[in-house]
Amino acid sequence: MLSKKLNIVPSWRFYREDGELLDPVLFVLLAGLLDTGKLTHAASRANISYRHAWNLLNRAEAFFGMALVEMRRGHGTRLSPLGEKLLWAEQRVRARLGPQIDSMASELNHQLQQLLDGAHPVLRLHASHGYAVALLPDFPGELDLRYCSSIEALEALRRDECDLASLHLPVDPHLAEQVMTVYRPWLSGQDLSIIRFVTRRQGLMLRHEDSHRIRAMGDLARGDIRFIQRNERSGTRQLFDLLLAEYGVDETDLPDARHEEFTHTAVAAYVAAGMADAGFGVEAAATQFGLDFIPLATEHYLLICQAQRLVQDNLQALLTYMGSKGFLAEVAALNGYAPDRCGEVTSLEALLAENAERV
Repeated sequence: MLSKKLNIVPSWRFYREDGELLDPVLFVLLAGLLDTGKLTHAASRANISYRHAWNLLNRAEAFFGMALVEMRRGHGTRLSPLGEKLLWAEQRVRARLGPQIDSMASELNHQLQQLLDGAHPVLRLHASHGYAVALLPDFPGELDLRYCSSIEALEALRRDECDLASLHLPVDPHLAEQVMTVYRPWLSGQDLSIIRFVTRRQGLMLRHEDSHRIRAMGDLARGDIRFIQRNERSGTRQLFDLLLAEYGVDETDLPDARHEEFTHTAVAAYVAAGMADAGFGVEAAATQFGLDFIPLATEHYLLICQAQRLVQDNLQALLTYMGSKGFLAEVAALNGYAPDRCGEVTSLEALLAENAERV
């Protein structure tokens, strides 16, 4: 077994025509300054000396011809407009590419593991990106996690290209039934089992300074609110479109709604960078980027598999891990997430009936 799993991390590299290269640790330093306002703390976070931090900022100023920070006597150091733009650009790249890169890393780890140990069973999970599902690869076994849309995951399950797929379903029975009209063609004719996992809150994400302008779904249609969408085939986009209809809002009334991002974190980063006034996604993403959050819906994030696969040892090991105290504590620590009888096997019919009884 590999003693450590490989990770792939994207990073910016700035070159000038003369070949000069800026140290990528600059972005860690800028993030520290944004959070703390003190260069000493930011340098410590970046694991560099105070002197090296100043030299790095001075080199960056010469490189761009403009300062990245502004000194405030008695009030520490803050990022300049250029510093903020660079930092948000780097964070948006990480948020946008993160799931694809994580999928590539998972594939590479799987290939290396098979090379070192020889062919052996690997649990294959195709899932839409989320904060709780990202915790699953830590289970004591080998999990090949590939991020994709909900429909793509169900397509892979139907073609037997994965052992598990994700499915998210609103707790509200009326919304759940509308979502099921989309999913049923991909689920029909199969003997499937549902594995309960988590519930999560979805809603509007916005900067605190915009909280007086955006208080409800209807505010998005005023004409002066720039909105960033999720990609069209995502389950989150399906939920958002249903909520628009519920609140009587026409999508054509949303300025810039043609612009799309592929993950919750990318939407949050887009809003945090000031490129949009609001976006829709999970509360954990809003928390990650220091955004305000207006909850609009709670949904089940479920795993689904062919019923006969439940006897597999690696799948049983995953179910045990999902119900462990340590894992449940990790899930509970995520803002807007809650364990939902993790690892319990049920059926869609039973879950929908349970939701209906709550009304």
